[in-house]
Amino acid sequence: MAVAILDAEFRQEPALAKIINNRLLTAAKELQDFHLACLHGRRSTAHCLIINLAYNQKYKIRYLIINDVPADIEYLVAERCSRLGYTHYKSTVNEHDRVFLS
Repeated sequence: MAVAILDAEFRQEPALAKIINNRLLTAAKELQDFHLACLHGRRSTAHCLIINLAYNQKYKIRYLIINDVPADIEYLVAERCSRLGYTHYKSTVNEHDRVFLS
């Protein structure tokens, strides 16, 4: 599942906020329905894969896989997202902390 993280505190013009938030929602839907459609055959993986999409400060889309997935799925998502021009969002939670959070 690809989830768009909308900017609730967009400080620019409301019309521009609507446009970029709609663009982010469309990007999340396209990533899920088209670019990662090959995962729909692998039901267990498709149901547990969660990808957040958001904008960085320069309004470029970034992605982050939220949950633990096999390395081949992580590679596939990274490859597809990089092809689309998305950057990887580096979270502040490191692997050591993730063990304690789960």
